[in-house]
Amino acid sequence: MMGTGKKAIEMQAIILAAGMGKRLGKYTQDGTKCMVRVNGKSLIERALEALLQAGIKRVILVVGYRADRLRAFLEGKYPDLEISYVTNEIYATTNNIYSLYLAREYLAADDTLLLESDLIFQPQILAKLVADKEPNLAVVSKFESWMDGTVTMMDEDRNIVSVIDKASFKWKKVEKYYKTVNIYKFSKEFSRSYYLPFLEAYLAAFGHNQYYEQVLKVLAFLEDVRFKAFPVSGKRWYEIDDPNDLAVAETIFSEHEAKLERMQSRYGGYWRFPGLLDYCYLVNPYFPPKRLVKEMAASFYTLLTQYPSGAVVQSGLAGKVFGVEPDRIAVGNGAAELIDAAARLMPGTIAMATPAFNEYPARFGREGATFLPCGERGFSYKAEDLAAAAKDSDILVLVNPDNPSGHFLGEAETKGLVDAMIAAGKRIIVDESFADFAEPGLRFTLLDDAYLAARPGLVVIKSISKSYGVPGIRLGVLASGDAELVAKVRKLVPVWNVNSLGEFFLQIADKYKADYRSACDRLAEERERFAAALEATGKLTVYPSQANYLLCRLTESRGSRELSAFLLDEHRIFIKDLSGKEGFPAKGQFIRLAVRRTEENDALVKAIGALP
Repeated sequence: MMGTGKKAIEMQAIILAAGMGKRLGKYTQDGTKCMVRVNGKSLIERALEALLQAGIKRVILVVGYRADRLRAFLEGKYPDLEISYVTNEIYATTNNIYSLYLAREYLAADDTLLLESDLIFQPQILAKLVADKEPNLAVVSKFESWMDGTVTMMDEDRNIVSVIDKASFKWKKVEKYYKTVNIYKFSKEFSRSYYLPFLEAYLAAFGHNQYYEQVLKVLAFLEDVRFKAFPVSGKRWYEIDDPNDLAVAETIFSEHEAKLERMQSRYGGYWRFPGLLDYCYLVNPYFPPKRLVKEMAASFYTLLTQYPSGAVVQSGLAGKVFGVEPDRIAVGNGAAELIDAAARLMPGTIAMATPAFNEYPARFGREGATFLPCGERGFSYKAEDLAAAAKDSDILVLVNPDNPSGHFLGEAETKGLVDAMIAAGKRIIVDESFADFAEPGLRFTLLDDAYLAARPGLVVIKSISKSYGVPGIRLGVLASGDAELVAKVRKLVPVWNVNSLGEFFLQIADKYKADYRSACDRLAEERERFAAALEATGKLTVYPSQANYLLCRLTESRGSRELSAFLLDEHRIFIKDLSGKEGFPAKGQFIRLAVRRTEENDALVKAIGALP
């Protein structure tokens, strides 16, 4: 028997659980939508346990699809709950308004919490909802881009002044919208006097295939109806309609290292996690400017509905941005696509510093590769060290600044190394994806047409996504004086590997050069301040960097994985745990932190400084 330690309150709950959950596919083949498990526990079990914790002992379940299986699943599980069932026999052709109508006698009998069964939420929401003195409440959450369905607007006193369905939704008003979480508290007086009469009238007028929120939409226009919002943050709940929703929910409601593992396996898409501060992925926080974004937004419909140009045209646009002849530059769907293409077209063994950016050994192959270990020397090396390491290799790879260390070779040293490699009959790849973040006096680029033309053994790769802060449109370039190699790269990648948004960005980027330089200067300044603030916590040793990230070593016994899980779980801060990366002198003691804006960096410094 489950003992709650809570005194039962004079309130009941109605849970709508009749739907089929078709979009969840295999997850609802053998059971109902509310029987879907999130991290080992079903949605219905979570809801019923939350109700018990809130002191509620009477539950009415409106069932339909596979009702017998749900009944059998719950049989005897909750002896402290009085569970009644209402069956919607025509669940396949009706919507939730009809399911609620079938439970109308219960709704009129007592104060009620109304829940939908496809929700996962923190139990405290129900406890606080019950304790709130307001008799009629709708749980709402600030609208986020990933949300769908009914939204509301409220005044400064939390009175709901409008309920907006999908047909009436206006994107220009999203800042004022609050998404309904589909958890409500109705007093029996509200149900009897307002909701149920309007519910019956609405059903008579519009039929059974509607949503019960439509009734609230009508009631919001009545001046004498007092119905208030109960705001919660998006991190405390999630609605599960399809397998992707399920994956997100499992991440949000995981804990500690399990949450970290799930987050790491996503490789992006973090807008689905409200309030997350991403210190793992490396993006310019000061670019693009709002003016550039507005210019792209003004052409969004055209870009969305038109095919992009082919690879040759993209090369021309990139050539204009970087001052390189079109036959010496190719554009990729991110730098990763170009690294893969280069590996396919440039056979041979590679040499590079370690710890290394994994994409190069992963694509070129580790067999026969030479790695210059730099961990014991403070993650620092000189050109002659790399040249010596590449003595028996075909290709030297220089990521400059290095990833993950941020170590940087200056212009004279880099150009000397390039010439030395070419003179030795070797190829050299210089990845300068982060070079624009170096201090202004150190900043340089090898993307120069005359320089490339004179050195066909050099290949330069640059990630536009990272340095220009546009990872969502996936852009990168590969340039070389070896025009034949560049032509082969263009043939190897799909003809439409860059979408119309990426093409338009290349078309207009040249107009924003001054903004871009300013953004890189601001990043360099903030990096210096951020590094000093992190050092001052006494928790980290911060290594010198000329990139938009900082390599840090933990100075205490806490491991990097433990720290990463703690920051994600307690502060919604996602950092790069380097415990799984080769080349570090002390496994489990290193992290990499992106440089973000000042106020965000201060939040991370505060979280680290407060560690027990």
